[in-house]
Amino acid sequence: MAYTVVEALEEKKGEDILLLDLHEIAPFADYFVLCSGTSDRMLDSLANAALEKVRETHGLKGRVEGVARSGWILVDFGDVILHIFAPEVRDYYRLEELWAEGKVLLHLQ
Repeated sequence: MAYTVVEALEEKKGEDILLLDLHEIAPFADYFVLCSGTSDRMLDSLANAALEKVRETHGLKGRVEGVARSGWILVDFGDVILHIFAPEVRDYYRLEELWAEGKVLLHLQ
């Protein structure tokens, strides 16, 4: 399912997409997908694209936390958690560094 999320983000021109394997270090999720978008509208579009693609492909509904104007939208698909950021918010929180023990499976810039 993580690759389904990545595919949806690529189709909507998401930027700096990172797929991290956390299954050996995090009890609450197997994968994080991180992505950046350049505007509030783009953040919403990326979240909606991922929700729709996962629903169509896997029959699962994600849970959304946050709003685009905050610069961070989280979509929880259970084993896969998607973080969509405005670039400055992503730079501030630096989740890549916080979860550096995770294995990078994919990084599309």
